[in-house]
Amino acid sequence: MGRTIVDVVFAELPTSRRREVISAVAHCIAGVLDRESMVEIVESLCAAAEFKPGDRVKTLRGTTRGVVVRVLDDGRLLWKVDGTGAELIALPEGLIREASA
Repeated sequence: MGRTIVDVVFAELPTSRRREVISAVAHCIAGVLDRESMVEIVESLCAAAEFKPGDRVKTLRGTTRGVVVRVLDDGRLLWKVDGTGAELIALPEGLIREASA
């Protein structure tokens, strides 16, 4: 029931971000994620995806981190992965801006 409600409430989000919001809320309901962490995840996924070169980013799951190299003409992002230096192309909704330390 919780998943259905969250799916309706966050229907305007891109599918990939909506799935992550649903997952975070479900984990909170199940008791494996505390409320504060869930709120932080949901807020970051709902933030507008406006990136510029130099922005620190991570994938939705947080498994890969890097820096935006440039925004392509079609709106996709060219970003460089930390450590390997590999350059990847992603849609803005597939990345989250990392919080400043």
